[in-house]
Amino acid sequence: MRTYFLLILSILLFSCKQETIKNTQIGFEISNKGEKLILNAGEMASVAIWEKYIDAHNNRDIAAIKSMNAKNIKVYGPRGEFIEGLEAHEEFLKVWFSTNKPKWSPKYYIANNVANTNGDIEQWVTSSLNLSLVDGDKVLKVVQVHDALIKDGKVQKFYVYERIKQDNE
Repeated sequence: MRTYFLLILSILLFSCKQETIKNTQIGFEISNKGEKLILNAGEMASVAIWEKYIDAHNNRDIAAIKSMNAKNIKVYGPRGEFIEGLEAHEEFLKVWFSTNKPKWSPKYYIANNVANTNGDIEQWVTSSLNLSLVDGDKVLKVVQVHDALIKDGKVQKFYVYERIKQDNE
């Protein structure tokens, strides 16, 4: 009987701890209307999806990338690019992969969620990666930060911000 009591108590304590971590506020986002939206620790499953997505990019596996994209994928690039839809993203990647030969090396992944202005919970992953690009006979090194919205196991949209990596980094 005591064993069952300890087992049940352990399960309850573990469940409570997981719920506490899940509802831990890590910051806030400002909506387009100027409202503060609470950011909480997010789901690690979203990080796993984004990590697999980056791996597919490193492997130039367009079919895998396409299978992880939502049908109406939206990509906001670091130089003002806006790509919408599976086919447009595929065409962009074909040219970009062959021209630039990008290779990402992860620095961090952070899972977070936010209740949007409609009250719906959105799962986001913020990541930072080192990126090497081939520019003619030179290799350009940049640091990228991504914000990716993951919903129903698919990448819905993401934003890319980048800067040139300094030699001392």
